[in-house]
Amino acid sequence: MSATATARRLPPMVEESMISQVWKISNGKNEIFDQARARFGDSFGLNVARGNWYFFADPEDVKAVFTASPTALHAGKGNEILATALGDYSLLLLDEGEHMRQRKLLLPSFHGEKLAKQTAAMERISEEIVSRLPKGESFHVRDMSQDIALEVILEVVLGTAATGEEHDRLGEATRKLLDWIASGLRLVASSVIGPRSRPIKRMYKPALAPLDTGLYRLIAERRNADDLEDRDDILSMLLLASDEDGRPMTDVEIRDELVTLIVAGHETTATALAWAFERLTRVESGTERLHEESLTEETTYSRYVAQESLRLRPVLDFVLRRVMEPIEIGGYQFEPDDFLCPSIYLVHRREDIYPDPLRFNPDRWADQKPGTYTWFPFGGGVRRCIGMQFAMAEMEIVMRAVARAGILLPVGPDEPTVSRFITSSPKRGGQVRFAF
Repeated sequence: MSATATARRLPPMVEESMISQVWKISNGKNEIFDQARARFGDSFGLNVARGNWYFFADPEDVKAVFTASPTALHAGKGNEILATALGDYSLLLLDEGEHMRQRKLLLPSFHGEKLAKQTAAMERISEEIVSRLPKGESFHVRDMSQDIALEVILEVVLGTAATGEEHDRLGEATRKLLDWIASGLRLVASSVIGPRSRPIKRMYKPALAPLDTGLYRLIAERRNADDLEDRDDILSMLLLASDEDGRPMTDVEIRDELVTLIVAGHETTATALAWAFERLTRVESGTERLHEESLTEETTYSRYVAQESLRLRPVLDFVLRRVMEPIEIGGYQFEPDDFLCPSIYLVHRREDIYPDPLRFNPDRWADQKPGTYTWFPFGGGVRRCIGMQFAMAEMEIVMRAVARAGILLPVGPDEPTVSRFITSSPKRGGQVRFAF
């Protein structure tokens, strides 16, 4: 080890075996973060398979990470564990110029008039699926939300008809892939062996093949569609998009972005909704208020519920940046190949920002707005999720559709957190029942 490396100041490390740390992180055992913060304060390190990961729970340090030069910190390199499933051209895997190019091509698909048309489809799909919910027995919110999210993906993202062979084939391939990658053990294997290694690629290939075949077939057919310019689905918009040099996206680039939208848009939204109802059903008069509001045009309380759910039960516990150039954060010196991790989980539970932080209290948002560096379930800086507005709209629409159907009650005790792919999910999937 060089003199420079030994002299630099680093956060204290958690003294626990690497295998134990990897297992806890990959299985949603968040007490490892609580215990480390209680012992070391707002900055500490974990020894994970790909190197040392340094966590930050101070909003000022989070700001420093999110506003750092894109040449110094790479989010794409931090997300490399997802490369096997998402592909090398996924927005989540790109950095610097390529990231900004791809981001500009994707961004118009999630804003303005396009978003308004997407929300109309979300409302119709949500109402239809919610109408099938059992009134006399319990159900799992995540299962319902996954059905809604899948139909939104098939219609809004891929532009397939609501019924038919193509719809069913892509839907089945998507379900199988998402169920397959849900196991935290596969992420552990990717982390230890390497996401681009031959054994991991061989392991993923059978699970990816049906969806890849269906997507490439759909891309080829859509390129030749006579009505391409009149369509509103995201696939069609990507086929029409070109960068400042007039360069369109390749089939591989489009495939990778579609799989990214499928995986991110399905698992994260379904999990967020499961937590929202799992928590709200345990708040006195919470679901009654949501039910009453859902019968009006008002949306304030549903927004508060979504924000509070993403605060107390964020779908992702932290974000990753890989150090590419020497950088100082919070008085500590980091070198290339270190990983910096703004902790969503810990910042969202700071008592100085959120009084009584472990209490699920949607009304706290009546007196404060989400802060850029104190509420960041969608990441931050130039890497903040481009689908944030899309996801928040979908959460509120689904919550209101369920609430219109009746008042929900909890089933069983509080649900512990478990890992499902990269998300922290309620163990029973948000089990609830209607009061009548």
